[in-house]
This record gives sequence, C-alpha cells and structure tokens, in this order.
Amino acid sequence: MNKTFRAPTMAQNGAITAPHYLASQAGMKVLQNGGNAVEAMIAAASTIAVVYPHMNSIGGDNFWLIYNARTKEITVLNSSGRSGENATIAFYKEKGFNLKIPARGYLSANTVPGAIAGWNEAFNFSKQEMAGNYAWGELLEQAIAYAKEGFPVTSSQAYWTNVNLNEEDYEFRNLQRFDEFCKVFLKQNGLCYNPGDIMKQPDLALTLEGIAKGGSKFFYQGELAARMVADLQENGGVLTKQDFQSHISDWIDPISVDYRGFTAYNLPPNTQGMASLSILNILNQFEIGAIEEGSSTYYHLLVEATKQAFRDRDKWLTDPKFANIPVEALLSKERGLELAEQIQFDSVYGLEKQLDPKGDTVWMGVVDKEGNAVSFIQSIYHDFGSGIIPKGTGVLLQNRGSYFSLDAANINCLQPKKRTFHTLNPAMLFKNQQPYLVYGTMGGEGQPQTQAALVTRIIDYGYDVQQAIEAPRWLYGRTWGASSNSLKIEGRIPSKVTTKLAELGHPVEMVDDFNDIMGHAGAIFVNPTTNVKWAGADPRGDGAALGY
Repeated sequence: MNKTFRAPTMAQNGAITAPHYLASQAGMKVLQNGGNAVEAMIAAASTIAVVYPHMNSIGGDNFWLIYNARTKEITVLNSSGRSGENATIAFYKEKGFNLKIPARGYLSANTVPGAIAGWNEAFNFSKQEMAGNYAWGELLEQAIAYAKEGFPVTSSQAYWTNVNLNEEDYEFRNLQRFDEFCKVFLKQNGLCYNPGDIMKQPDLALTLEGIAKGGSKFFYQGELAARMVADLQENGGVLTKQDFQSHISDWIDPISVDYRGFTAYNLPPNTQGMASLSILNILNQFEIGAIEEGSSTYYHLLVEATKQAFRDRDKWLTDPKFANIPVEALLSKERGLELAEQIQFDSVYGLEKQLDPKGDTVWMGVVDKEGNAVSFIQSIYHDFGSGIIPKGTGVLLQNRGSYFSLDAANINCLQPKKRTFHTLNPAMLFKNQQPYLVYGTMGGEGQPQTQAALVTRIIDYGYDVQQAIEAPRWLYGRTWGASSNSLKIEGRIPSKVTTKLAELGHPVEMVDDFNDIMGHAGAIFVNPTTNVKWAGADPRGDGAALGY
C-alpha cells in the first residue's frame, strides 16, 4: 500500500494528533507557545471534551502514558473513577435488575468521573517534573470559549445523535427521555443539530470556568459536586458526596513486552493494556514479515492471536485491588509461546461471546520539542455515556460502571469503591529506551486489535504512520444485541481474502470501506536519526495531525 488519502504530517519540533481538528489546534497552540507535551494534552483534552461530546466528556475517565525526557522515565496516570460506596449487587437486584446493570440512565452512572482529576494531576506533574510554565486556567481557555461561543457540529456528532434517538432499541437509545440531554444536545424544536450547525453549551462553560479558577477541588469537593449528587439522588442514583470527595487518581508503573527488539509499553489492570501487549507477545513468536501483508493468513493470524489474548483478559481483568492478577506471568515469553502454539492456520478457535466492540472514546498523542511524549485516552464508554446531565451543570456522566457484572462469581463483579474493567489503553513503542511510536485508538474491544494492526504494519512491513492508519482494518467481536461474534471486515479487503477467511471458519461480516466502528486511530513516529516526527490521523474520524 503506497497511496493514502492524507499525507503524514512531518515536523522537526512538536507534533500532535487527535480525532477532532479543534483539539489538535488547541494542543498545537500550546506547543508553539513553549508548552510541553502534558500541557498541550490538557488543552487538547479539555477542548475535545467540549467539541466531541458524543465520544467523551468531563464526566468520564482518562488514562495517561507519559514519557519525561528530562528523567528518561515513563509513567502511568490512572484517572478512572471507582464505584460508589452504596453500589452493590444487592442494591441493583432490589431494583429488579438481576442480570445486568442498566446501560443508560441514573443507575448506569455509578462510578465517579475521573477526567478532571486526571488533568489536574498531570498539570501538577508537569510543573514539578517537566518545568511546565503554563498557568492552569490558561490551558482551559479554548475549551471554555468553544462551550460559551459555540463550535460547528461534526458529521460524527450529528450521526450519533440521530442514532441515539432510535426508538427501536430502548435500553441503549431513546436518549430524548432525559430532559437535560434534550436541552443540551438537541435544538429548541427538539431536532438534532446538523453538520455545520453551531452548538453552544452555556452550563458547561460555567462549569469549566469554575474548574479553571478552583481546579479539581471545584469538581469533587465544592458546590458543583453537591449539585451533581443532589440531582443523582433525587432520581434514584447511587453516588454520594463522599464518593466524589474521596476520588484519587493513581501514579503507577507501565507494563511492557518485547516486540522484535522494541519495547511496547501499555497500562496495567484495570485496563485491557495487558491484552494489547499479549497479542504482540504472541505475534512475536511468528515471522510475520514472511507473511504477505493483507493476505488471508495475515488477518487470520492476528484474529487468532487476539482470541488467545482475550481468553486471559476475560479470566483475569478487573481492579487489581480486588484480585491478585498474575500480569508478569501472563506477559512472559513462555506464556506468549504457549498461546502461539494454540493457533492453527487451517481452522479457527471458538471464543465465547465478546464484549460490545463499540467504545466511544478519544485517543490523542503528542510529542514536544524536548522529546516529552504523551499517549492519552478519555472516554464516557457508550456514545453519550449514561445520557444523564445533572441539571444546570452541563456535565455528561459516563456509564462505564454499567459494565460491572451482577454475578458475584464474575471476576469483574460489582463491589463498592471498585474500578471496573476498562477497555482504554494508550500505548507507546520504544527503541533504545526512547519513544519510537506513540499510538492508540478508540473502539472498546477493537483497541488491542487496531494497536496490533498499527505495530505490525509499521514495524514488520515498513508502512509510514498514515499508511498504517488508513490501511483496511477488521474487528473481531459483537455489536449491541448480537448473540454471537463476527469478524467485521472493511470493504476494501479483496473478496478472495474474505472468501478464504470464511472458508477457514471466520464468521465474516462486510462493512463500509472506511467504517468508524473500527475506531479512530492515530500515531506519531519519531525518527531516531533525524528526530523528525511523523504524525498521522484517521480519515474515519474528524481529526488532524499537526506539527511545527
């Protein structure tokens, strides 16, 4: 593959990629004015929480993978929220929910949003460890302006708003049943915004102004927290003031595996980063470069490696405070070889029904002039999360906690003060102890699969970042309401390949040539010889890769 719809962005100093162009611009402005990678990411993260609200919000969670060029250290910030102190299996069963937590509504908003705390923790880290020079409030100025003055609605937002007014799927859709959702995300006449319409969020602007002045304390300990909790409890919700006040984001070490002499870094549980690394650990046992890229053998191998990695993930993944997860053993070379030996090239492995592969999320990456790098994810789980906005706050709350199991025997069962299984896992690849590739994607179940596609196409086949992002993709898993897994394949993959995959036993399902169920991927490659940054953005999204 040589021709792409976009050329990669090449820059000597800094580069940023995001799935919304206004977020890329916000981060680039900070970089060009002397800010570091963390400061640029805070500006981008706050902006995208305003202008891409169906994919993320300040009522969601975020995760940071940060490389500090001064200390040559890489660290992780886990800013996912925990379940409420009153969130128990018994509570939901008393409400009549015996099988699963509702996907939408007040009962789905059962975990504290960690996003604002993540921004604030990362800001403090930047000040203390990376000589950051921006003031906190300055980094939120562009987000506040877009909330107050408005921004053009993207085609993606218009599409997903319309999808969520579908009356045929009441559990997941029908968000017009929530008054504040209608007030914020629909026009006064009750119709959806069209692409290019200007959307304003005055309540969110006031909330962001309060955060700009008071930091994360305004969100978790002040009047705003009291207002959010009051609205939740008036409508049967589970979160309390104490839940918000006790939120803590954690600085932890990354996990890693070797891949062809590179070191792949990712996030430990409660994220599925171990699954993303397990796939690479399995693939490292094969000479992939000897397999034709884009052939049925290539796709078969990566899908089968994914299934093996997901077996371990589904058995073990939860909040490590509640279980002893043998991460080191699961990512050992011995385990990689053991799982690789389970793969057959003439048949498929049957795996139990997987997660819903959709996960509405934003991944963004940035590398600055000094070589600092950030791989970052922010999410509300399903598009528009819980659908709940506490009255007058503009804060769209996530439904991430709806993934907890109500089966007490399940590894990810609901318990108070617990972090749920998270699909989010931003990644980096190092060469000679330096960032070589900063990469990631949105897409829930698809994140480990797309990460494997990016790494194999760049490392094993020599694609540049934009070629790797635009190349045809696949997704193994299921969609809402489906009873079985399928292998979704973009229409650009040749019929002779899809026919062979079907003959092998893969349940092939063809989708559009560029389908956003595959996720909005991005990547920044740092040339170790010239230090030029090559940045790419996904045409499946509304983003841009910028550099200077």
